[in-house]
Amino acid sequence: MYWQPLLAAAAVPIGVNAGAMLRFSCSQLVVDRLDPLVNPGTAPSPHLHQIVGGNAFNTTMDSSVNDIPSTASCTSCTPAEDFSNYWTATLFFRARNGTFKALKTKGNPLGFTAANGGQTVYYLGPQGNAKVTAFKPGFRMTVGDPSFRTAEQIKKYPMLSYTCLQTSMTRGGETTHFPKDTCKVGIMVNIRFPTCWDGVNVDSPDHQSHTAYPSGGRCPSTHPVTIPQVFYETIWDTTPFNDKSIWPTDGSQPFVWSFGDPTGYGVHGDYVFGWKGNALQNAMDANAQCNSDLLGNRINCPVGKEQSIQQGNQCNLKNRVKDPLDGWLTELPGGMPVQ
Repeated sequence: MYWQPLLAAAAVPIGVNAGAMLRFSCSQLVVDRLDPLVNPGTAPSPHLHQIVGGNAFNTTMDSSVNDIPSTASCTSCTPAEDFSNYWTATLFFRARNGTFKALKTKGNPLGFTAANGGQTVYYLGPQGNAKVTAFKPGFRMTVGDPSFRTAEQIKKYPMLSYTCLQTSMTRGGETTHFPKDTCKVGIMVNIRFPTCWDGVNVDSPDHQSHTAYPSGGRCPSTHPVTIPQVFYETIWDTTPFNDKSIWPTDGSQPFVWSFGDPTGYGVHGDYVFGWKGNALQNAMDANAQCNSDLLGNRINCPVGKEQSIQQGNQCNLKNRVKDPLDGWLTELPGGMPVQ
């Protein structure tokens, strides 16, 4: 089972059979200290997240009772029938005096500059005509571990990385740690979820063991069902902090995740499936390069109803946890230590 090279969709050569690929924009829905997977029912959760997708996102999203497509009234994604939620931690700049400034996400310069932040979302299938089974209602998963701080630990998750964008087309030189130099366009965080499922459980106690990465190009016997690879590209606007005279005096990189990680090895992502009906399965069955055009307006495969990026920008939620996020902060939200 060969998975396509993980390049920007706009950079995939025309005519190359790279397998099913659905690519679209999801604008920022909310930045909030909630996590209905890892900390269900807890407000606030320990650290801050940036969330995109449907406005059914809530403190608790119980897979047994929460019918996401019927609960949500809008989505920040351009497929108008995708009410899934996609979220990551948030990024901060740490100044020499120890204060913090929250960074903003920005629309992908390859087609999605009109987006009000958020991220680019991909659903990728294997090369050729291999059957891909879309997620079932109630499906959710996480990838990564916020406690990781070493290069050895992150080897458990080989498909989490950073790209230091020197231009909008930069797609080489990925690292598993924060970039150590300035990035002219920003830092792109790449989160690629596993592609194999046990075929039974839509969740697991750790939100990970019901999924697995392929080994030797094939799904393991314990996880025999091929599912789409959910892939996030989140571009953090680090450009206001490209002046190295404000970086730490020892020259080390100045960025830190909202959960207190200054290394980057703790990068992680969360996903809750919320597509309406068979829209996602139809897109995967088309086995096409389902890219939005460079205006971000059309997706050239069957995904049900679509909306413009501008319409997606209008879908948002009010913060439930009122953390101060403007200006310079004396500590990370929730008092999260940097370590």
